[in-house]
Amino acid sequence: MTNAKKKTKASKPKKNSASFEESLWDSANKLRGSVESSEYKHIVLSLIFLKFISDKFEKRRQALKEAGQEAFIEMVEFYASENVFYLAEEARWDHLMVHSKQNDIALKIDTALHTIEKSNPQLAGALPDNYFSRLGLEVNKLAALLDTINNIDTMANECDISEQDLVGRVYEYFLGKFAATEGKGGGEFYTPKCVVALLAEMLEPYKGKIYDPCCGSGGMFVQSIKFVNSHNGSQKDISIYGQEYTNTTYKLAKMNLAIRGINGNLGDVAGDSFFKDQHQDLKADFIMANPPFNQKQWRADAELTDDPRWRGYTIPPTGNANYAWILHMLSKLSESGTAGFVLANGSMSTNTSGEGEIRKQLIENDHVDCMIALPGQLFYTTQIPVCLWFLTKNKGEDKTRGYRNRKGETLFIDARQMGTMASRIHKELTADDIAKIAQTYHAWRGEAKDGSYEDVAGYSKSASLEDIKTNDYVLTPGRYVGAAELEDDGIPFEVKMKELSQTLCCQMLEAMELDKAIMQNLEALGYGE
Repeated sequence: MTNAKKKTKASKPKKNSASFEESLWDSANKLRGSVESSEYKHIVLSLIFLKFISDKFEKRRQALKEAGQEAFIEMVEFYASENVFYLAEEARWDHLMVHSKQNDIALKIDTALHTIEKSNPQLAGALPDNYFSRLGLEVNKLAALLDTINNIDTMANECDISEQDLVGRVYEYFLGKFAATEGKGGGEFYTPKCVVALLAEMLEPYKGKIYDPCCGSGGMFVQSIKFVNSHNGSQKDISIYGQEYTNTTYKLAKMNLAIRGINGNLGDVAGDSFFKDQHQDLKADFIMANPPFNQKQWRADAELTDDPRWRGYTIPPTGNANYAWILHMLSKLSESGTAGFVLANGSMSTNTSGEGEIRKQLIENDHVDCMIALPGQLFYTTQIPVCLWFLTKNKGEDKTRGYRNRKGETLFIDARQMGTMASRIHKELTADDIAKIAQTYHAWRGEAKDGSYEDVAGYSKSASLEDIKTNDYVLTPGRYVGAAELEDDGIPFEVKMKELSQTLCCQMLEAMELDKAIMQNLEALGYGE
């Protein structure tokens, strides 16, 4: 095992950090007015992006001055070398703040964003195009929003948040809040943080190529980099590839990566991974994804019938894209790669339109590594129960990772009883939940640092191919893990039965008294016998 694989516990956020982010959200959201949340998020997130890249630019500019290199302060190369975006004068935050109360401030913001893209090719297609002018947010509300975002530094300093943590945390917090307020539409760009963290802890993407064919706002990539950094790995060892269908979400993803200094190939444009695959030759070491649940009519009957991604498998049905996503991701895996992705629970047992046959083929080809049933209410966007699939091309021994031979076996984990309610309607997996699930998987795979693996009734089971065949190739963990063992409370059976019998007698007597009272009331009303 490498030093990079030394686990570290997730640090607990300071109590005041949440209040800082929440206060910022409350201030910004009050200014939304009649603008739809789905539109407003692009305004707020674009301004946050603009504020932070401007701060980095000014810091670099000042450093060049202090180093006596004023001759270079308008040269793009001297910013790009430090992973800083060059900003022309009309694109700088201070310039916008000076003109924030003018009637043409929306046009000035659009001009700033356009100028930034023009000066920095790596941001091509990342920023909204004439969005502020078209949306028509009231000038006074836009000016107040600029003031709110301008106050981020002061609020962060009061809460003792480091500059390094600030930008990512604000952006991530706002993405989550917008997903919650938008309901179903929020699922197009956001996967719950705890689900993404679990995928990263399971896959351990230390080194290699990471791919997400439906990357949303880029949360899988951000969490992968966080995982590498928190485990003493090197960000330089990771290459990122992704694709996103929705153009506005594609822009969110590009901003999300750029704001953290993460380089990634998200394709030249937004595009459908089935019909406009921009990474055709990619073989990824890790795939992390949250495809659209039960996507209907994703292709016409005659389309993609000879696609090489389905080679050796039944063609996925037109009425549901779940198994098309599965086969697409399998085709993108390297020979030692592993994919982890979210799907609706129905994918584990459906036999509709050949889906059961595809699942049988996947199982018999020994590609299903692990199945996890998740608790409900994790997603802001749907109450559909969901699960995690893990596929691999090779379950054999891997000495570099410390993996033992698990050919012909699949691990089932039932985590439906895990999680803690974060609000009245929303649940989250805790850090301890995530650690337990990931350690169970790594122990099963044979990594010594996670101890030896044993089946736990009601929680986990290592099932053979024959076990799965006996269960008609259904992959629902509950079929395999069985019921949890009840703890012995030390009370003798005879004592329990005596107490229960006495309780039952008392309840029966109470029922008789209640029946008697009901009949008396009915008689008083003239309905008695």
